[in-house]
Parts: sequence; structure tokens; C-alpha cells
Amino acid sequence: MIRFIFVAATIILFLIFSIPVILYLWLTGKKNPGLRDEKSIAVIRGVFKTLLFMAGVKITVKGKENIPTDRAVLYVGNHRSYFDILVGYMTVPGLMGFVAKKEMEKIPLLSIWMKYGNCLFLDRKNLKEGLKTILKGIEQVKSGISVWIFPEGTRNRNQNPTDLISFKEGSLKIAEKSGCPVIPVAMTGTAEVFEQHLPFIRPSHVTIEFGEPIYLKELEPELRKFPGAYTEKRIKDMLREQLGLDNSQESSYNG
Repeated sequence: MIRFIFVAATIILFLIFSIPVILYLWLTGKKNPGLRDEKSIAVIRGVFKTLLFMAGVKITVKGKENIPTDRAVLYVGNHRSYFDILVGYMTVPGLMGFVAKKEMEKIPLLSIWMKYGNCLFLDRKNLKEGLKTILKGIEQVKSGISVWIFPEGTRNRNQNPTDLISFKEGSLKIAEKSGCPVIPVAMTGTAEVFEQHLPFIRPSHVTIEFGEPIYLKELEPELRKFPGAYTEKRIKDMLREQLGLDNSQESSYNG
């Protein structure tokens, strides 16, 4: 419980005392939006590094060499914890933002930092607004800022970490329309930090693996029809390998 109190207090205090920083970044963005983005990400990563240290999280990164350094990409990952976001920001190069649910936009101060961290807000109940978010994501990628999505649509609470919620086929539209590579991301160990034993925060070893880029236009015609399912399978295979499971072990997995 002490870890939870420290982490929660740090978040609250940061949001309150960051108001002058928000003002400074807003003024910076008026003259130089690119500089504001760089400074914002630096602050966010600094705070997340502190939170992960306080939570006792150790991170192993695999496959970072698979991330192109000369262009923005679409990261596509499994989602089991709020800590996925922290680990994501800490391990990818360059500018990047997550696609978050629309409700997050209503949270004071936090929503401002999310916007400064290049996050996009998706209204899943409104098709027209959802399309606008996709178009924003396409423009963001074209401007050199990567986007990270969770095609499961919500945090996966299944006990078996390889049992993913079926990926929504429309979730890869940003890559389809922009032509950017898709980087499959498999993450294990984040739910063990918090979600598996609420409200306690406990140390965990997190492994995040970046798979080889997927170029949707280069897929076989049959695979190109269902890019979400293909990417989901790639991530499942990566998760199985991380956990040392074969198919028979996966079916009897007990956590």
C-alpha cells in the first residue's frame, strides 16, 4: 500500500505543480510547436521514469532494432495495464502518442499533458468523430510523430496473457492510409504491477518486445484483407515465445 500512496501522491503533486510548466509549454508552442513537443515528451518521460522506479518496475527491451529511425510508425500492442503506457513512452525513440478513450479528455490537467504527449482521443460510440481521430492520426504520422494503438479496445483482464481480445480490423486504418510500417508490440509483466492485486502496487519485471515491421501493402492479398487478425497473430506468437509456452501449455495456462 505504501508504494501505491507514493505513486498516487507523486501523480497528484506533479499535476498540481506542473501548471507553470504547462503555461511555459503553451507559450513555447506558440512560437515553436516542435520544440514544445520535444520538451513535453522529456518532462513526461522524466515523470514516468520516476513512477516506474517507485513502483519497482524493471524493464527488458527486445527488438528495438526493428523500429525504423527515419520515419514515424504505428505501434500496435496488447493491453493489460495502465503501466503499458508508461513503459511504452520510456522505451520508444522519438515523438509518439497513444490513442486514448474520449473520456480521458475530461480529466483536468491530465488531459493537457496527454495532448502535449501527442495523444489522440477516440470516441468509440460516434463513428463520425472516430473517423476524425483516424484522420488526425494519419496527419500525425505524416508529420513524423508515431502513434500507438491498443486494438483490443480496452484493458484485457483475461488470466491467460496470450488470450487477446479480437483486434478490430479498422484499427489499422492509420497505417493503411499513411503507408507507415506497423510495429507489433508484445508486453508481459505490467498487469502484475497493479491490476492483478488492486489497490497494491508490487515490483515486477516487464518485458516489451518490438517485432519486425509489417508493411500492409506488401502482405499477401488474403492477409491484406484482415490486417488486424494478422497483426494479432504476430503478437500472440511473440507473447508465447516470451512466456516460453507452446500451444498445449497455453491452453492450460494458470497465470
